[in-house]
Amino acid sequence: MFSFTQKLKGLFSGNKIDEEFFDNLTDILVEGDIGAKMAFEITDTLEKICKTKKISEEDKILDELESILLQYAKPVDLNPDDSKTTIFMMLGVNGVGKTTTAAKIANLYKNKGKKVIMAAADTFRAAAEEQLEMHGKNLNIRVIAHQHGSDPSAVVFDAADAARAGNGALVIADTAGRLHNKENLVRELQKIDRIAAQKADENCYKKILVIDGTTGQNAVRQAEVFNEAVGLDAVVITKFDSTAKGGIVFTIGKELGIPVAFVCTGEKYENIGSFEPEKYVKTFIGR
Repeated sequence: MFSFTQKLKGLFSGNKIDEEFFDNLTDILVEGDIGAKMAFEITDTLEKICKTKKISEEDKILDELESILLQYAKPVDLNPDDSKTTIFMMLGVNGVGKTTTAAKIANLYKNKGKKVIMAAADTFRAAAEEQLEMHGKNLNIRVIAHQHGSDPSAVVFDAADAARAGNGALVIADTAGRLHNKENLVRELQKIDRIAAQKADENCYKKILVIDGTTGQNAVRQAEVFNEAVGLDAVVITKFDSTAKGGIVFTIGKELGIPVAFVCTGEKYENIGSFEPEKYVKTFIGR
């Protein structure tokens, strides 16, 4: 079983740069979790560039592919102001590592000297509050939680009040992600969204979708659902390791225009970093 990057490298071994080469490249890009429609568009553009510039060397072809992909790898820098009440609403389906990612982001900002509060606004999943409280204890970060089954928007309301009482802080709110019950979930998120928008200071409210880097095109559909429900400001890629091909970032960037804030590469709190487009694209194409 060859990896995506091995297949990409193998494509250049003794192959003519002809129509068949670009057809095979399209197939490989689709395997790398770039949607079929977008993969065709990328290879069409690349083929035209190579013909116009008379390019046939591997390095130069990869340079052009890198340039094309970079257009869709959109970064965003989230830099909360300590003197204001900022809310990050963490969104995503169950199983993507949302609660752990919320803790990683909280730890990241705490280590930058920011005041951070976590809000356990997933009040329906069994043990979700306990999980967040455990992270809070491990990281020495305050967690606002209510009883299991209580109104999640009330948790966000109280966390925002706590932040304001402390002359500003970053509130990271963990929310439910039961997509099998989509209508109820959307209504619930829209209620939290209204409260968060009211309670955060101006331009200090961000909606961040957590997606599993190994789920491929399914992650794009998730992004569409959450974006339609509340409008997304950024995504975080989790589980970005050897099994994650990473092409979904480009599809989400192109089709939905949503930038990437962070990439998570492991289970530990420190296994998170800012999204760096150049580095990401080079990793994707195996350079």
